[in-house]
Amino acid sequence: MREELEREYVEYLRARMPHLRRLAHLLTGDFDRADDVVQTAATSLYLKWRQVRAAGNVDAYVRKMVVHTFLAEQRRAWARTRLTDRLPERAAEAPPTDDALVVRAALRRLPARQQAVLVLRFLCDLPVNEVAAALGCAPGTVKSHTSDGLAALRRLLGPNSTATLGGGAR
Repeated sequence: MREELEREYVEYLRARMPHLRRLAHLLTGDFDRADDVVQTAATSLYLKWRQVRAAGNVDAYVRKMVVHTFLAEQRRAWARTRLTDRLPERAAEAPPTDDALVVRAALRRLPARQQAVLVLRFLCDLPVNEVAAALGCAPGTVKSHTSDGLAALRRLLGPNSTATLGGGAR
């Protein structure tokens, strides 16, 4: 029986890994941190696989695990520390020309929960109820985080910005 559970787990993870990595990258803005978030969630998923596979919507459950892993990481002080072997070079302060880069940079400056709501709503195209389920909060909380997050992004991007989040608000 254990071999069958492990086979199911590996098959599921193999099929969903690109989606999970994309979600984690949208949340973290960094491929290495995204891999760490997915790895932590995958480890937790392995430990709970018997219960998770019995869930009605495994994808929603695993997406929730990734989002909660990201949020938990954001609360840790070491998550804000960047270790390097040398000092970074100072680049000229020219604004990026790619709208997606501009939006993602502004998105990183928002509180983690607002960031998670905006990523799930607009970049992953999830409805309010699914975002609420993923974050373990009420739909009204998702709506207020969406409103507050979009207002903060508009302030960060400035009034003349052509950049939009996921093609505009829905």
